[in-house]
Amino acid sequence: MKILIVEDDELVAEAVASVLTNQNYAVEFARDGQSAWELIENFDYDLLLLDVMLPKLDGISLCRQIRNHNLSMPILLLTGRDSSHDKAIGLDAGADDYLVKPFDEEELVARVRALLRRGSLNVQPILEWGKLQFDPTSCQVKYGTQLLSLTPKEYGLLELFLRNSRRVFSCGMILEHLWTYEETPGEEAVRTHIKGLRHKLKAAGASANLIETVYGIGYRLKPEEENSQELVTNSSNSMSQPQSQLKSQQTLLAVNKIWQKFKGRIVEQVSVLEQLSLELSQKN
Repeated sequence: MKILIVEDDELVAEAVASVLTNQNYAVEFARDGQSAWELIENFDYDLLLLDVMLPKLDGISLCRQIRNHNLSMPILLLTGRDSSHDKAIGLDAGADDYLVKPFDEEELVARVRALLRRGSLNVQPILEWGKLQFDPTSCQVKYGTQLLSLTPKEYGLLELFLRNSRRVFSCGMILEHLWTYEETPGEEAVRTHIKGLRHKLKAAGASANLIETVYGIGYRLKPEEENSQELVTNSSNSMSQPQSQLKSQQTLLAVNKIWQKFKGRIVEQVSVLEQLSLELSQKN
């Protein structure tokens, strides 16, 4: 899943990106509304996180522009204004949801998941293919009873195949779905990650060709011969929570690193505001 964050505050943008990256989403940035529109015109995104106050083209105007061009990607507005009137303006402009700053990491992730599910109503929390279980909610993957430890790109590959079980993906299509335009790796990167994913699946007991090569075209998910059931969904959460807790801790550490990066700048800004307050109180 690819998400575009449109936010001119670098601290907020990096913090949000850190949270979403740790949930295995591919994230791209735009610092103003006009740059965001140029990206939206040229690339496909599964979700847009859109700040309201933006330079060049504000968030509300960009939201209207997106809907006027009949683009249906979910839009989550981010803003510091929490009045009912402001929320109504955003929703009337075409936004799907509204989140007021400062917001909690858990609420952000929950709203993102809800909007992504809304965009694909047939997708339930747990995806299954034979003995393979994939839980987007807890970011856990199992084959039989064995828990697989996947890299973010391997996780993204598997999710892409499971959500599009009848489709063949070329290397170019996979690059478009899982890598940002700033990364721009070659097709060899796709083949390397496919190889790594196959190795981990085989080590867990899966068939060696569970991810099948369609020569001259690309890759697809192939059911095992002993269990060729189609993709089904299961709403029960049968996977354990320790890995989810670990991921939450990793996210907190990543956000803390971002805070340390910007801490000096924020302290300096607060000092300026404190001095300004003092001068105003003295009518100087």
